[in-house]
Amino acid sequence: MNVAAILKAKGPEVVTVDPNATLGRVATTLSERRIGAIVVMQDRKVVGIVSERDVIKAIARIGAAALTTPVREAMTSRIITCSLNDSIDELMDSMTAGRFRHLPVIEGGELVGIVSIGDVVKHRIAETVMETEALKLYIATG
Repeated sequence: MNVAAILKAKGPEVVTVDPNATLGRVATTLSERRIGAIVVMQDRKVVGIVSERDVIKAIARIGAAALTTPVREAMTSRIITCSLNDSIDELMDSMTAGRFRHLPVIEGGELVGIVSIGDVVKHRIAETVMETEALKLYIATG
């Protein structure tokens, strides 16, 4: 299974924000949409990602005033991305090594989706269940 299969199941929608938006707006969007990260876009290019963790770090650093801070000052600008052909194992390795939970999906230079660790785990479990059922069927008919 690969990223394309995950996006086919969950859909390609990605919530994005401009780097000049405030962290308060980001926090509201994260809460309302029940998501953990938003891709930061400028001129149709991915320039960063801002997660719940980034918002909390900014608040810890400067207090409530962080909510009026522009996203560009708190976002992660050195982001790792993936492509539609990347495998679930590759995603798990990247996310574990980098200690992050969201990967924007880039294909042909364009943002086509986002994958979370929850998406990866859900699909890995489904894959394991299918393998188990296939083995049970094989044993029962063998």
